[in-house]
Amino acid sequence: MRFFFPLCFLVVLFTSCKTSIAPPPTLEQERLQFYMQEISSDYYQGRRPFTEGDKRTVAFLKKEIEAVGLKKVKGTYTQDVPLVEIVGHQGETMTLNTKSGKKVLNKNKDFVVHTEGNQADISLKDLEMVFCGYGTVDPSRNWNDYKDVDVRGKVAVVLINDPGFGGEDPEFFKGDEMTYSGRWTYKYEEANRQGAAGLLIIHETASAGYPWFVIESSWTGTLLNIKKTDEDPDCPIKGWIHRDRAIQLFKDSGFDFTESIKAARKPGFKAFSLNATVSVDLHSDFKEDVSQNVLGMIEGSKYPDEYVIYTAHWDHLGISTPIEGDSIYNGALDNASGVATLLSIAKAFAESETPPERSVIFLFVTAEEQGLLGTAYYVKNPLVPLDKTVCNLNLDGVNPIGEMKDFTIVGMGHSEMDALAEAEAKKQGRYVIADPEVSKGYFFRSDHFCFVKEGVPALYGEGGYEHAEKGVEYAKKAKEAYLEKHYHQPSDEFNADTWNFGGMIQDGQLYLNVGWNIANSQDWPQWKTGSEFSRKK
Repeated sequence: MRFFFPLCFLVVLFTSCKTSIAPPPTLEQERLQFYMQEISSDYYQGRRPFTEGDKRTVAFLKKEIEAVGLKKVKGTYTQDVPLVEIVGHQGETMTLNTKSGKKVLNKNKDFVVHTEGNQADISLKDLEMVFCGYGTVDPSRNWNDYKDVDVRGKVAVVLINDPGFGGEDPEFFKGDEMTYSGRWTYKYEEANRQGAAGLLIIHETASAGYPWFVIESSWTGTLLNIKKTDEDPDCPIKGWIHRDRAIQLFKDSGFDFTESIKAARKPGFKAFSLNATVSVDLHSDFKEDVSQNVLGMIEGSKYPDEYVIYTAHWDHLGISTPIEGDSIYNGALDNASGVATLLSIAKAFAESETPPERSVIFLFVTAEEQGLLGTAYYVKNPLVPLDKTVCNLNLDGVNPIGEMKDFTIVGMGHSEMDALAEAEAKKQGRYVIADPEVSKGYFFRSDHFCFVKEGVPALYGEGGYEHAEKGVEYAKKAKEAYLEKHYHQPSDEFNADTWNFGGMIQDGQLYLNVGWNIANSQDWPQWKTGSEFSRKK
């Protein structure tokens, strides 16, 4: 990989040696609002992959990107994403046998289990339970929660987040900022590598970043995954146990839950048997099918083989359990807002009289809600080379409550993308801050992270901390209300009377400007020293 470093002004980050570039185009609120209202309507049935809503959404996106003049990427507007649909049927109960007797847990209320593998019927019968702390193996920190323990044929019980959360040292595992080892996806991956027969993550709202009902809505019923081969390591049953049930499990097994957490936070922690066994059954039906990523491109006028990639996920949860008579999970904020903003950015780019010098790809990905699957598939099967991909700009849940004084960067501190966003925020009269809720791991929870893991710098952020007119407390309460009442619920709907498009336009224009500047430069955003990610050579 060849990197270009500007010599004109060494003191200025990402400054091009050119004297000027054409000004970026301007977003149209009317068009953005049309896209927003359309894509979140009941017609798209909640946009779940493998449904009629999938077909309707893909057809709409293809029609719109072709209409605005985007070109095909490698001869296509779509990329097939082969997935397996897994319909899980949990046993009604999970049985825990401890020295204090038998405890029976109820599905969904107390536990949730599922499989990512290919076994139709899985039964855990009186398997030993082993507390493995945070389930983290990190050689760079000389940390191994699985050291000297063999969990093959056993069920690993682990905490969500990582050992630094809730401590007093901000340098220890980045303190309250979640590292990737604190994310559930990592814990699943590590359980696979360790050969565990089962994995139970102890849920805790503050540590996870979302309440238990999100576990119920997201991990029950029909799930999707990228199809595994027989060679892929797999922990057959994975799932979650409610914190209250975990506390009782530890107590019944003769351990103090709080003291066990304290021990798990200390270097040298050693996993230990809970002197308990677990039994649970799971039957799963499998169906192989194909969903699609949708993408279009504006070809660069000077450097067509270098690419700036924008992303937004088009999928949501579809039709599911009715709540107050409504069974369509429209996903207006999550993520019709991102799709609408990205379509509007694409339209603005396409209608500009001056095309960008680098190619710009607008990628609408599937199956984000099931674990970033559409993007994970793309980065393993890219339509343009990743070593020619300059950066990623990701939109997921764009501010619906009006203009903000801030632009909050999720994952701040990893790359020069921060400085590029800050420069554009200042032009809007805004300041930049790091995500104030770093413990919730939002950096690992959207599509940009798949690019980051492959070494491509990314930007993911929005105005969300300080409302321009109503202040910090108003913005905080608005976010809390959304998470408590609407996140992954049928009530996440478009409402013309309550949505304020000023913030979406503000953030969308910032994203457009950053991408425009990068697309009209020959500089490559660099990773910062100390980031755990770097561009793969």
